[in-house]
Amino acid sequence: MAEFDYDLFVIGGGSGGVRASRVAAAHGARVAVAEEYRIGGTCVIRGCVPKKLLIYGAHFAEDLADARRFGWDVPKCDFEWPVLRDNVLSEVTRLEGIYAEMMANNGVALIKERATVTGPHDIRLASGSTVTARTILVATGARPDVPDVPGHELGITSNEAFHLERLPRRIVIAGGGYIANEFAGIFHQLGAHVILLNRSETILRGYDQQVVDRLMQISTAKGIEFRFNAGMQKIEKDDADCLHVHVTNHEPIVCDALMFATGRRPNTEGLGLETAGVELTGRGAVKVDEDNRSTCPSIYAVGDVTDRVQLTPVAIREGQAFADTVFGNRPHRVDYHCIPSAVFSHPPLAGVGLTESEARNKYGAVKVYTSDFRPMKNVLAGRNERALYKMVVHPDNGRILGLHMIGPDAPEILQAAAVAVKAGLTKAQFDQTIALHPTMAEELVLLR
Repeated sequence: MAEFDYDLFVIGGGSGGVRASRVAAAHGARVAVAEEYRIGGTCVIRGCVPKKLLIYGAHFAEDLADARRFGWDVPKCDFEWPVLRDNVLSEVTRLEGIYAEMMANNGVALIKERATVTGPHDIRLASGSTVTARTILVATGARPDVPDVPGHELGITSNEAFHLERLPRRIVIAGGGYIANEFAGIFHQLGAHVILLNRSETILRGYDQQVVDRLMQISTAKGIEFRFNAGMQKIEKDDADCLHVHVTNHEPIVCDALMFATGRRPNTEGLGLETAGVELTGRGAVKVDEDNRSTCPSIYAVGDVTDRVQLTPVAIREGQAFADTVFGNRPHRVDYHCIPSAVFSHPPLAGVGLTESEARNKYGAVKVYTSDFRPMKNVLAGRNERALYKMVVHPDNGRILGLHMIGPDAPEILQAAAVAVKAGLTKAQFDQTIALHPTMAEELVLLR
């Protein structure tokens, strides 16, 4: 008889947990996944996938206006939020079904209830039953981190944004990261007046400052307002159901909705990890080594719950590496160097490698090449928004250290260009590549 009920028990059915379970099962392991909410995790259910669909929907506001300059007789168009919302949620449900089907096809048992750890090999389910596993993988992700200020319960997070009954006329978004800026663009394009609050003077920390400044310039011109050094004090609701948001250094703001986009916290609360000797960081993240193993030899963790790099593709790579290493006799580790990232703002920005300031701190007098141009479509549409492409180059060997851009389709363009940066190609090799004309991407091989 088997010593344990399962070879692998995964807590959490998000991107990292699903990949790990499928791969481990393909290697012959007996695998179960416990998920208390919905299969697919943050990305599929209430994160990047539905958010990107909202971004597509919001972009029609500009596309319809631009179409008139291209000869199309576009009448005044009314937007119906419930139609977009319900179609997006239907797509999420479809994708959830696909994820569940993939797991079943790989022989992974799905347990739709909460699971907690009661020992190095022991798990208790919400129903009261217990199971054992040779190896436990924690892949519970992260949740929105809401500041503990009076009235915080009056606000929403990105989780609730996809389920709003109606669009607010005035919305305040607290935060300066990618979630805050993406939803600022969404709500603005859909007709709301948006004020973005940030407790510091910097938004989108980690992205190249010149590119961030361009986004702020464009966003401000569109009508999005920014309040900096605005620490949250309290939120109150009046008799008309309007919110009054009190912040430091600014007058109170009256709005119809307040959205917190103030970071994400690892989901380890109440998991019982301490019973197995699993050490956590001050923020509650699982401490792991390069092979995703925690301080308990039989318990591993991947994805946002480790608070290393909170990106879905990283969680998937970590899940793959874990399963191959532990169950496939194919040990390998995730390479965290040169990870591309994007902000799906309006317009979007993307970057890979070192920013200009990071490169100067490391190498001194680096070479910087830029292209500041007005995309052809914007010219005919009468839109003054300018794109900015930026290449940071090693001062001695010409190797590309970083590539950063803002403009239409910037993330799509950067994905291919990131391969070149990851491979250590040089500026000269980009110069030797003939341009594909007329495209925006050709600017990458024409930088001077």
